[in-house]
Amino acid sequence: MKETVPVPKAYSAAVQRSDACEFARLLGMTVTAIEDGLVKVAMPTKGMKNAHGTIHGGAIFAIADHAFGIAANLEGVDEIAISANIRYFTVPAGETLEAVAYMISETARTSVYAVEVYSGERLVASFEGVGFKIGGTAKRE
Repeated sequence: MKETVPVPKAYSAAVQRSDACEFARLLGMTVTAIEDGLVKVAMPTKGMKNAHGTIHGGAIFAIADHAFGIAANLEGVDEIAISANIRYFTVPAGETLEAVAYMISETARTSVYAVEVYSGERLVASFEGVGFKIGGTAKRE
């Protein structure tokens, strides 16, 4: 599933940090696009079923949280999550999940991001994350 995607140079450090994340690598997550204020992340669903035979809610949350984290740290200011909320709508039906994250609002110290998680064309969950700017500046290339 690992694809090479053109990443705008200003965002390469954030993508490199994402690619170095052990948990994201364990789950097979990859950044598939950064464009027009959106961050897209894909993840295979193989091996992620729960006791009901559907994709585990934790896997859905994980990809949403990861996309949120990348989006919140794109601009070079380190942010950490201070809250997150997810709503599940339906069970995923495909072999991959895709999370699409984008900023809703921002202040000097916090930001709010929305993330939509898809299985093909099917919207399976919506996530909202609040980030707190911890004051450091991430290195940008």
